Amino acid sequence: MHSTGLSRLLIIPFLGLLAALLAPLTLASPAAAAPRAVDTAADPVRVMPLGDSITGSPGCWRAALWNQLQNAGYTNIDFVGTLGPQGCGVAHDGDNEGHGGELVTNVADQDLLPGRLAATLPDIVVMHFGTNDVWSSIAPDRILAAYTKLVGQMRASNPDMRILVAQIIPMNPSSCAGCAQRVVDFNARIPDWARATSTSRSPVTVVDQWTGFSTATDTYDGVHPNASGDDKIAARWYPALSATLDAGIPEDPDDPGDPDDPGEGEPSCTAAFRAVNVWQGGYQGEVTVTNTSASSVSGWTVTVVPADGARLTQVWNGTLGSASDGTTTVSNAGWNGTLAPGASAAFGFVATTSSTAGTPSVTVGCTARAATS
Repeated sequence: MHSTGLSRLLIIPFLGLLAALLAPLTLASPAAAAPRAVDTAADPVRVMPLGDSITGSPGCWRAALWNQLQNAGYTNIDFVGTLGPQGCGVAHDGDNEGHGGELVTNVADQDLLPGRLAATLPDIVVMHFGTNDVWSSIAPDRILAAYTKLVGQMRASNPDMRILVAQIIPMNPSSCAGCAQRVVDFNARIPDWARATSTSRSPVTVVDQWTGFSTATDTYDGVHPNASGDDKIAARWYPALSATLDAGIPEDPDDPGDPDDPGEGEPSCTAAFRAVNVWQGGYQGEVTVTNTSASSVSGWTVTVVPADGARLTQVWNGTLGSASDGTTTVSNAGWNGTLAPGASAAFGFVATTSSTAGTPSVTVGCTARAATS
């Protein structure tokens, strides 16, 4: 089962849930995960979706993400922002901070964020921001400097702020021939920026929204997501946000916590599977690994158990192996094993199945190695 780990927010009898808190962190595919128990009497966790029109006009990925979280049992959350719902036709918490046309550099230069934070007091920020800056040919260095300033303002509002930052979706509008490559160039800079900016108290998690997203099939104008794009964006946010909710926000920053709690002592990680493409006799899958401990890890290994006799035949961004019991494993590649607290990495694979195509189901579990000093 899931455990939010939000000690500031959960008030639950210790003895009743001791076994669950000490259970290994093993995450099945979202479709197979059992709903988690939540304490609805506690204050909800406040999540701010932050960005431009992709987030707020109408930003229907927020509706898809909200309902995915609700269906998985994350019911004690509150999406916050100074803007209200902007359509979508789906019941959800529509509060957000997605201002159409805004540049993240303008928000930083004009100090627009502190007032919005003060009005909403988020615990977690989910940020997809910079599309208009890239379109305007603003240099990545300047955009990342704006990111850094916003993160500082977030931490001034809440020293324990958890921050999820997207590598933004592709962009290929007919009026901007250079936009597609500029997005690639900008996204390539984000992981190093996040590693330099993340702290154990206020981790920055990078979420890859670019890979597997097609401007031809997932947008209606080369920039803004259509229904397919909304679903893809929500599916990418979900594992990182659910892991952040599970990892928790300490109430007292001077309290080292219980070393037996996930994210406070031994290195720990979660893994989440999603199907990318399915065809007769096989499918392409992706697994996102997230460091849920309070310190960096130097490597990870994911056990992969496909349903219905499927077998992995190809892996990228990881090393295919097997455990002593014959279970298939995938370990980190040489370049994506080190993860800061809250950071994520992903690997992809191809699996062969029986001749009958169906919805893939894969059970995944993750173990992490502690970083050496």
